[in-house]
Amino acid sequence: MIKLFSLKQQKKDEESAGGNRAGAGGKKASAAQLRIQKVADINELNLPKTCEISFPDDDDLLNFRLIISPDEGFYKGGKFVFSFKVGQGYPHDPPKVKCETMVYHPNIDLEGNVCLNILREDWKPVLTINSIIYGLQYLFLEPNPEDPLNKEAAEVLQTNRRLFEQNVHRSLRGGYVGATYFERCLK
Repeated sequence: MIKLFSLKQQKKDEESAGGNRAGAGGKKASAAQLRIQKVADINELNLPKTCEISFPDDDDLLNFRLIISPDEGFYKGGKFVFSFKVGQGYPHDPPKVKCETMVYHPNIDLEGNVCLNILREDWKPVLTINSIIYGLQYLFLEPNPEDPLNKEAAEVLQTNRRLFEQNVHRSLRGGYVGATYFERCLK
């Protein structure tokens, strides 16, 4: 427990000194940088075949993109891009994850916010980036209308599964669902 408090104090000291950068002037990497270096290794991530990761800046492992291309379910054939921003509080705080692809989905709103319990109240430091990736992939296989961000999509899924499927396909091909226009996002 003492180490936890000393880490918090160290973090405060670093923030007041203007932060630190790994390798800059001999300073040590933050806990977040060390942990992400460990889990960002593609071999250790054990990505599903429907997912790939890209790093826009090879020197910045704390910001990256995940592309999910489901091969089954309502969203089969789609290509969905998520941005990950791993803060200095990681692994004690979850990364910030946004869907950059506008999608008709009960658990992803039109601004890209994602409703995944492990990104909120159920986050624990033992969880990894891999846990989040599998959670996001699962949202495309089994959308959860019980905990929606897009209430309209959730209601349609609960009351008329066939209409929901038609709306998803219309949005993937590019087109309007109700008054909302979706860009094409098929592979």
